Amino acid sequence: MTSSVESRLTGCSSDEEPGAGTMIFPQIYEKDQRVSNRRTEFISRYFPLTNVESWNDWRWQLRNSFTTLEALSKIMKLSDDEIYAINRLRNRLPLRISPHFASLIYDSEPGDPLRRTVIPSGGELIITDAEQSDPLNELGSSPVPGIVHRYPDRALFTVTQFCSSYCRYCTRSHSVGKLGHLTRSDLDNAINYLRQHTEIRDVIISGGDPLTMNDEKLEYILSNLRSIKHIEILRMGTKVPVMLPQRITRELVEMLHKYHPLFMSLHFTHPSEITEETVRACEMLSDAGIPLGSQTVLLKGINDDPVIMKSLMQKMLTIRVKPYYLYQCDLIPGSSHFRTTIEKGIEMIENLRGHTSGYAVPQFVVDAPGGGGKIPLLPDYVVESGPEKWVLRNYKRNKYTYPNKE
Repeated sequence: MTSSVESRLTGCSSDEEPGAGTMIFPQIYEKDQRVSNRRTEFISRYFPLTNVESWNDWRWQLRNSFTTLEALSKIMKLSDDEIYAINRLRNRLPLRISPHFASLIYDSEPGDPLRRTVIPSGGELIITDAEQSDPLNELGSSPVPGIVHRYPDRALFTVTQFCSSYCRYCTRSHSVGKLGHLTRSDLDNAINYLRQHTEIRDVIISGGDPLTMNDEKLEYILSNLRSIKHIEILRMGTKVPVMLPQRITRELVEMLHKYHPLFMSLHFTHPSEITEETVRACEMLSDAGIPLGSQTVLLKGINDDPVIMKSLMQKMLTIRVKPYYLYQCDLIPGSSHFRTTIEKGIEMIENLRGHTSGYAVPQFVVDAPGGGGKIPLLPDYVVESGPEKWVLRNYKRNKYTYPNKE
C-alpha cells in the first residue's frame, strides 16, 4: 500500500496512474509525474510542507534552489575545503543547485562525481598561466550582444546567462550567473543580425540555459528565427533535463514541436545523472520529434574512467540521446583539477570504438584556445599510408591492408 507521504508526493493512491493516456498532440502522451522514492525521502526530510504539484513546478525548483553556503549546509555536511572554496569564490562563478539535483548529492561524500560538478572546491582557487576568463575568445567573435559568429554558416545565440544549476567547469564561467536574460531590444538586434546575414543556415540557441526562460519568451525567439528563410536548422543547448527535468512540460513540448527542424544538444556528465525524472523528460522531447544529442566534458576523477564513460554513452542511447561530442575541458580559470591530458581523451575513444555500438561513440574534440573552433582528435588507426596501399589497425590492434589504386 502507498504510504501517506508517498501519496502526497506522487499525487496518487496505489491504484491510480496519473497522466496515463493524456493526449498532448497526435501520438505524443504526457509522462506521469510521480516522484521517485529517493526524491520522496529527500522532500519529506527537507521540504515537509511541499506537495507534488510544487515539487514538479520548475518555477518552484528555481525559487528554492540552493545558492548560499548557509542554505546548502542545512541539507548536507560540507567539507572544510568546500566551505573555504564557497566563501572565497563569492565573486566568481556563483553557487546554484536545483532541489532536484541536490536530492542526488545531499547524502554523498565530498569526492562524489556529481557533487564535484556543482559544489566548489579548493582546486578552483588555483589558476594556471594557460587559463583565461574567455578561453574561446567568444567576445572577439561577437558582432552584437548575444551573437557569436565564428563559423561560416553557423551562429551561436546566447539568449541568457542564467542556468538552473552552475557546473563548476563551465566554459562561460566569466558570464553565467552574472547576467540575466537578454532584453527585448537585445534580442531584436541579435535576430536582425541573423536576418541580415544570409550565409547563416544553422543557429544554436544557448546561454546560460535557454530553457530557464518562460515559454512565451522562448517562443518569441523561435518564431522570429523560424520566419527567417535562410535559417534551415535550429538547435538548442541545455542541461535542463538533467538539472531541472520538471521544466520539460506538456506545454513546452507542444510549443517546441511547432518549430521543426529543431535539435537539442543536452549535457550529460555521469551515468548517475540519468534519473527517472530525466528519462521522462528525454522521452517527452523525443516523442515530440526532437532529435537529442549529448555534449559531454571529459573531467578528471568524474568520467575519465573507460568503464564509466562506456556506461554513460550506452545509457544515453537507451533514452534516445545520441552521444555527439566529448570535449576536452576548456582552459577556464580554476579548472586544472578537472582537466585530463588530451591522451586520456583519445584513450576514452579507443576504449569505445569497436567495444560498443558505433552510435555510442562521440567525437572527441578540443575547442581551440583563442577561438580556433572545434578540432576533432582520433586514435591513430593508420599504420602506413601511400599511393599503393594503406595499412590500418582495428580496435583489437590487428593490421589490415587496403589497396589504394584507382
